[in-house]
Formats: sequence, structure tokens, C-alpha cells
Amino acid sequence: MIIVSDGIKRLIKALGENKVSTSDVERKLYSYDATPIPVKSEMPSAVVFPEGKEDVKRIVEICYEEGIPMFPRGAGSGLTGGAMPTDRGGVVISFERMNRFKVDRDNATAVVEPGVVTYDFQKYVEKLGLFYPPDPSSYKYSTIGGNVAENAGGPRCVKYGVTREYVLGITAVIKHGTVIRTGNPVIKDVAGYDITKFFVGSEGTLGLITEIIVRLIPKPRARRTLLALFDDLPTVGKVVTSLMTSGVFPSALEFMDKDAISVVREYKGIDLPDDVEALLLIEVDGNPPSVEEDVKVVGGILKDAGVSYRIAKDGKEEEELWLARKSLGPALAKIKSGKINEDIVVPRSCLSEAVPAFRSLSEKYGLPVVIFGHIGDGNLHVNIMYDKSSREEEERAEKAMEEVFDIAIGFGGSITGEHGVGLTKMAFLEKQLGKETVNIMREIKKVFDPLNLFNPGKVFS
Repeated sequence: MIIVSDGIKRLIKALGENKVSTSDVERKLYSYDATPIPVKSEMPSAVVFPEGKEDVKRIVEICYEEGIPMFPRGAGSGLTGGAMPTDRGGVVISFERMNRFKVDRDNATAVVEPGVVTYDFQKYVEKLGLFYPPDPSSYKYSTIGGNVAENAGGPRCVKYGVTREYVLGITAVIKHGTVIRTGNPVIKDVAGYDITKFFVGSEGTLGLITEIIVRLIPKPRARRTLLALFDDLPTVGKVVTSLMTSGVFPSALEFMDKDAISVVREYKGIDLPDDVEALLLIEVDGNPPSVEEDVKVVGGILKDAGVSYRIAKDGKEEEELWLARKSLGPALAKIKSGKINEDIVVPRSCLSEAVPAFRSLSEKYGLPVVIFGHIGDGNLHVNIMYDKSSREEEERAEKAMEEVFDIAIGFGGSITGEHGVGLTKMAFLEKQLGKETVNIMREIKKVFDPLNLFNPGKVFS
């Protein structure tokens, strides 16, 4: 039974018992997220469920006075430990009850609370003829607040950009319960430093976001999907380069290597070939005439490269092809019980060399390595599979993971494209950015959070 501290008692008195839980069950449930590899976390002293910005302001005031660490949480779908409590005595702040939004159709903007589920918001605005493009794989349950904290991406971001391109401003509570507002519901705004962008991708380390102003764009009127099949990996890189310099801007360009194809075919029974090295899913969207013209251009590029392809004949076939890509996560469990899924990025011009380099780790470490991802922007998911019951295999997987980062950095890339640093990649951040840059980040955090109470122990130690 937890001994309730004076600080937790103050939170209960200020917010009410229905907004602060100290039950063993809820504390346990909110002590982990979707991170697939073992990382150390702590049971929070309480889970707090704010229902509005005044609740959040009061939470921060009390926690700052009492020295209580705060761990913000959306849907817990993160993969690098970003929502996991790491400091004994801290509280998890779950934003699931702050799920309201208001759309301004005339200005194509919306004000969104952090607990709004991405999919629910997208479907609502599409009924109005508008479009919110960011589509992380977890979009059916992840929240916009979590997407902002991680600067989430997804397949469509090759054309439309990641979450930060759609955040026009935020309201947040920082040190001592101070409320700050940044940006406005306008496209052009260069008044002062762009503090909005400090918060996008900050992984909850600067403060607690209570409102987000997002921009919307017109919904595309047509969409077509092509499936291209490759006999060798170097041709994949060349075709991607040709596509991205052709004047056609694919709305999605997804890669699956032969092992990814095999596991999805067996997992879902989807009609995919068993004798190719890789495939690309290529989607184009826009107005109907331009989409048909783009399909012809893409087909010509594939034909010139000697690549076989087919065009999905209808929406049902398109849905089946995308199901193959979206089923990869759960399908990988059929190979091994454990996986390390790294979302590295390399320049597109290096793909022909980088993909074989990642695949070579399979033979070196004697472990399956499955590669897929958003190849149009160089964002690959390198999955190292291992047996959870074997510590020796897990250690080999961890060494292979370190080489994945070294390869990405060696090509001038990044250790993360959309999952964030969180807990699992802290040791590698300085290797990519350098000591001085990381020190500047620490100093920026101190401005917003001098007591290090917002998501402590994340991004950098």
C-alpha cells in the first residue's frame, strides 16, 4: 500500500479524488508505454487526469512547490520510453480526458487539446473537406499531444511534412505554473523567437501543453497506389532518387525488404510474391487529372529501370496493399519474441549503400534483421529480432543496434526520424550532435524547467 505524501494529498485536495489515482492497478498500468525493449522505470506515486488547462496549471504549481517530477502521457504508444516514469515519487499526467477540439473552417485551422486521438480528428476534418496529414502508424490511438511531443511522422510525411509543419502555436504550462502562449492561427508570424518549435519534438521536457493550434489543408480529391517489385536492392535506391527528382511528389513511398514481405505474407495471407528482394508502395494524390498523369510518369520510371509493377485497380486492392505495410509491427512477433526497432534516417542518395549495410548486420550477429519504412524521406525502420528468453541473444541485438546508429551517422543521417530519443537513445545523442550542442539543449531546458521536473531523465541525462 502506497504511503500518500503531502504533495499527493495537495493534488487530491486541489483537483478532487476523481482526478488523482493512487491505486496499485492504475499506477502499474501507467508505469510503462509501448517501448519494446526492457528499460528501467519506476511506479509513479499517482496518476493525475486533468480535464482542462486550469487543472494543468494547478498541477504544475503544486508539483513545483513540492518538488514532484511530472511525466506527461498521451496514449502511451511511444517506442523509446518517453512516457515512462523514471523518478521515484513522481506523477504521471495523463491527458486522455482533455480531448476536445474546435475547427475554424474558414481559416483552415483548429484548436486541439492534447488528448485528442489523431484518427478521430482526421476523420472529422475530412468530412469538412479539410485534411490533417501527419499519420504515424499509431494514428488510430495515438494523441495529437503525443504526436507534437515527438514531432511524429508517418508515410504521408514524405510529401506533406511531419507534425511540426502543422503546429502554428501552443499554450503550455512551464515552471511554477506559468502559462505561456506562442504563435497564432495564421500562416505568417515571425514575431520573436519561434518558441512553438522548441516544444514540438521536446518530448515533454519543457512543460505541459494544454492547447495546440494546428493548420489544415484541402483534402486531396483523388489517390492511386502502385506496387513495384525489385530483384535487387541497389535498383531500389536509384528508383527512389529518380521518383523524388521527377517532378512527381508521391504522397507516400514505402519500402519493405524480402524478410518483411515474407512475414506479412504469412501473417495476413496477403498476395505478395516470394521471389523478390524488395517492394515499394507508391501513392500519389491530388486532383484526378494530375493523379492520372503522375501515375503515367511513375510507371515510366519503373519501366525504364526494368522494374515490374502493378496499379491497384480499386480502393479495396489499395486497402489490401496498405494493410501489408501496416501489419508489419505485429507480424514481426512471428519471427522472434523480441525486437529492437530503430527509426534511423539517411540521405536518400545513400540508400543504395545504406540498406545493404544494415542487412549485413544479420550475418555478422546471427540475428534476423528486417527493414521497412518511409524510404522517400530516408527514414528506415531497422528491426533486429532476438529471443527474449536468451540474454546472450539480447546482448548481440544491443551491439547490432549500436552499429545501426553508427552506420546512420556515418552516412550523415540521424539516430531517430520520428520515435524520439526518450530513454533508449540517450547514450547516442551526443555521438550525433556533439557535446556542445547537447549542452545548449540542457541550457534551454533550464529556462523552462530549472528544477528538472518535466519528464526528467529523458533525451539527455
